[in-house]
Amino acid sequence: MTGRWHPLASGSAHDSAVEWGQDEFGVFQTFQVRRVKFRMRWIPAGKFLMGSPVAEVGRYDEEGPQREVTLTRGFWMGETPCTQELWQAVMGNNPSRFKNPTHPVETVRWEDCQDFCARLNEQIPAFGARLPTEAEWEYACRAGTTTATWAGDLKKGEEGTAPMLDPIAWYWGNSNLGGKRSTQPVGLKLPNPLGLFDMLGNVLEWCSDRYGPYDPRALRDPTGAPAGTRRVLRGGSWYGGARFVRAAYRNAYDPALEFESVGFRLVRGQPSRPRSSTE
Repeated sequence: MTGRWHPLASGSAHDSAVEWGQDEFGVFQTFQVRRVKFRMRWIPAGKFLMGSPVAEVGRYDEEGPQREVTLTRGFWMGETPCTQELWQAVMGNNPSRFKNPTHPVETVRWEDCQDFCARLNEQIPAFGARLPTEAEWEYACRAGTTTATWAGDLKKGEEGTAPMLDPIAWYWGNSNLGGKRSTQPVGLKLPNPLGLFDMLGNVLEWCSDRYGPYDPRALRDPTGAPAGTRRVLRGGSWYGGARFVRAAYRNAYDPALEFESVGFRLVRGQPSRPRSSTE
């Protein structure tokens, strides 16, 4: 990942922001819907290697080939996955199985997430809420690192459980608090170098892209496959083993399906170009 925040790159604070500033992780803005506050963090433009190397422990073939991706625009990303309390404030209901206002919302379809963004944009005019592209998601998750997770690589034999994940992610190996596996409150694990919590584990996160094989060429602002019915999911979940809790892991579901391990994370800012262009 290259590039750093510049005051003119992200613009001034949004008119509806109730808090803004800069800390050790970068620039942030906080917004409020009813009584619920949520924080967005600025992700600067830059380039990175997307996908996993062939020798990475836990790798699936669909994660390659690695290719250089350039994101020409910075964007704002939710500091945590969308919580149940935020969903409730915007939508007036809570579809989650594991009901707790501080847990990520789950059991939401890709189509439901589109409705959420539309309603949020009505409540905060000119907010520009949307789902991240798959490239934006991995870029933000890696936060300048090149290993399987921002905290390092899995070791051989750790595809199921890996002690190195415990400080940074909720997954199959540690999500059974009280003897029952489930989602957990957001923001309890360590953040990545960009100040983003739960990028790995807790819930899988919907992306805007249609799912398809990777184009091996270097790309600028890729937006996914040009056709297809399934939508991309990223990040692993409370229900998945260690090999699913990696920056390059990718999956896809029908956008009309819902699962108790699937949620999403907000992005706002200029959407990527409608078509990918090679460098």
